Amino acid sequence: MSAQGFGASVRRKEDRRFLLGKGQYTDDITLPHQSYAVFVRSPHAHANLGAIDAAKAKAVPGVLAVLTGADVAAAGLGGIPCGWAVKSKDGSSMVEPPHPALAQGAVRHVGDPVAMVIADSKTAARAAAALVDVDYQVQPVAASITAATAADAPLVWPDAKGNVCFDWHLGDPASTDAAFAKAKHVVEIELTNSRVAPNAMEPRAAIGHYDAANDHTTLYTTSQNPHLIRLLMGAFTLKVPEHKLRVVAPDVGGGFGSKIYHYAEELLVAWASRVVGRPVKWTSDRMEAFVSDAHGRDHISKAQLALDANGKFLGLRVATLANIGAYLSTFAPAIPTYLYATLLSGPYDFPAIYAEVKAIFTHTVAVDAYRGAGRPEATYLLERLVDKAARQLGIDRIELRRKNLIRTDQFPYQTQVALAYDIGNYQATLDMALASIDHAGYDKRKQATEAKGKLRGFGISTYIEACGIAPSALVGALGARAGLYEAATVRVHPTGSVSVFTGTHSHGQGHETTFAQIISEKLGVPVENVEVVHGDTDRIPFGMGTYGSRSAAVGGSAIVKAIDKIVEKGKKIAAHLLEASAADVEFVDGKYRVVGTDRAKAFGEVAFAAYVPHNYPIETVEPGLEENAFYDPKNFTFPGGTHLVEVEVDPETGVVEIAEVAIADDVGVVINPMIVDGQAHGGLAQGIGQALLEEAVYDADGQLVNGSYLNYVMPRAADLPFFKVGNHVTACTHNPLGIKGVGETGAIGVPPAVINAVIDALAPLGVTDISMPATPEKVWRAIQAAKKGA
Repeated sequence: MSAQGFGASVRRKEDRRFLLGKGQYTDDITLPHQSYAVFVRSPHAHANLGAIDAAKAKAVPGVLAVLTGADVAAAGLGGIPCGWAVKSKDGSSMVEPPHPALAQGAVRHVGDPVAMVIADSKTAARAAAALVDVDYQVQPVAASITAATAADAPLVWPDAKGNVCFDWHLGDPASTDAAFAKAKHVVEIELTNSRVAPNAMEPRAAIGHYDAANDHTTLYTTSQNPHLIRLLMGAFTLKVPEHKLRVVAPDVGGGFGSKIYHYAEELLVAWASRVVGRPVKWTSDRMEAFVSDAHGRDHISKAQLALDANGKFLGLRVATLANIGAYLSTFAPAIPTYLYATLLSGPYDFPAIYAEVKAIFTHTVAVDAYRGAGRPEATYLLERLVDKAARQLGIDRIELRRKNLIRTDQFPYQTQVALAYDIGNYQATLDMALASIDHAGYDKRKQATEAKGKLRGFGISTYIEACGIAPSALVGALGARAGLYEAATVRVHPTGSVSVFTGTHSHGQGHETTFAQIISEKLGVPVENVEVVHGDTDRIPFGMGTYGSRSAAVGGSAIVKAIDKIVEKGKKIAAHLLEASAADVEFVDGKYRVVGTDRAKAFGEVAFAAYVPHNYPIETVEPGLEENAFYDPKNFTFPGGTHLVEVEVDPETGVVEIAEVAIADDVGVVINPMIVDGQAHGGLAQGIGQALLEEAVYDADGQLVNGSYLNYVMPRAADLPFFKVGNHVTACTHNPLGIKGVGETGAIGVPPAVINAVIDALAPLGVTDISMPATPEKVWRAIQAAKKGA
């Protein structure tokens, strides 16, 4: 309908204010009489708490209060809740320990908050925090999965025997055993998925403002889902009626999952504002973020793949130990279960799968969703295993995948791990990626690399992911403690401009542009005449925020449902103006037209009539042109594709250089190709970062040894090549837009492709395995070990 609609690379509307330096992030907000909070955090991974002496801190000029866990308990504040409950395979409930906002009785990871210092300046608060004297009675530590599952491991929680939060399973063990019994080949792999820290561009921040005159609290916070935060605070932590609490997430500089959750600092600044009678602001610094933001990944897995004599997959067994840290973060139990094991079929036709997952408490910061959230872990395991099977059986890696990819005539496809894929074409994305990287010319590039004294390797990953977690009734049965629908309000103004109020939240995805393009596509309104409002619970309908690549597929579908209501109401108004039956009026190219005639009314004319109802069907149609809609998806959406990588490895230094990256994704219908490509680029950078550089490392004492930018290494532009990005569209069959989602695909498909490429490069030297991250030291040591073994 519109040149600015679907398929148009409209420049991002929101970028103007950012490029002008006019964005407003939480830390940019300064309220009258604002005070500042600094947290005293535990330097120990596990200790009992003795006395806390704050006398010297309170004596620092400008200090307003020093609050501890005892104050939190006295105030009756609730603990930080978990938003998903998982049952063990024996039917027992998971161990769900308390999570006080300030530690009470003990600390359980480095960074656990012990006290909150509030002062009229950040400088004073920091100085006072350094004077708080805490009696830490240090206890034994279990800082890794291996340490926590040892026979004599110290317990993180007394109720969690063996430090197991839950022991969960999925699939049919009997049919899987039968598949392995008839297998000609069984291939095994044991691998880790390294722990990573999120490192969004904007650190977390929060401002609490209690208005005593109206007994009302406003929280400004760096959140991906403000309504969920309001729900959890109202019902569980701050314990106030929701109409007495406003949550505002202004401009947010990235999230990657780490800003989904309800954090203690949000509750504490809101409560502390009541205590001191002034607004209270807290902004994390980078080192603080490393020990207080939820981390991602951290799995140890063993897997077996059963194949017949021709290389057809017969069955898959997976046993995973998943680190969930010391406390249960908001969605932590769902990540290694329903967002991981359910994806273990990948894009392949598996007759049988059985998976077991044990979630393990450790004395580390909580582990929750990080870009991809379970799907990267599943893809990494499966694609590493398939590559190993190809090498072990002497089958070409591409052909082994082709042999086992789900065919187009098999859709809808019911997997053996609960999910039902509606549509896809995995052969097409494989072919597109191979053409894009010029796989036929690989041998020449390999020879050129070898002429420089380096090694070249080719890596492949064919993947699938699940987005738009749904429907609410299903996820509720699986343990979700919230609905997963989305809401929208579309308000057409008298002059025909439009405001969209959405329950999703944008923190870099470009919603203000893509949602405006939906309006332009459906109503013919120019994108510059569309306002998109999000992030303020007093202005937007109750929605579930942004994560899991759900915004366009779920939030966009809610917008479309509201638009449909607008169009239908407009037909009645237009019919009255045109003296026709509403059944004879169509809406095409931004105009209401009587079918078969040239009689028409522009959308703006109808909008004006709705607000100035002089000539109006007032008996049957209310004035105004504004509609609300909720959308609860019928199923997940299933993006997928192929990611290909070529690397060059210097055998003398172990340095890995990414030489080529070509991907072909199927993310469904594309609204804005430029934004879709940008999302793919960002995901690829993060995926390559995990594959080659990033890992959050704890020592045996529970100290995060690389908790700063001095030694936590992330990719820079010079580390990355130009990406070749393509899309093959198969439209989702069960939402009105045909969209599947794109925000996480890059981080899901590329890590195993990178590691498979590194192993391929090192295979002539006898290296058969390497773990993430493939740092120069690790690669060099693997080469030296292979030489000694030879």
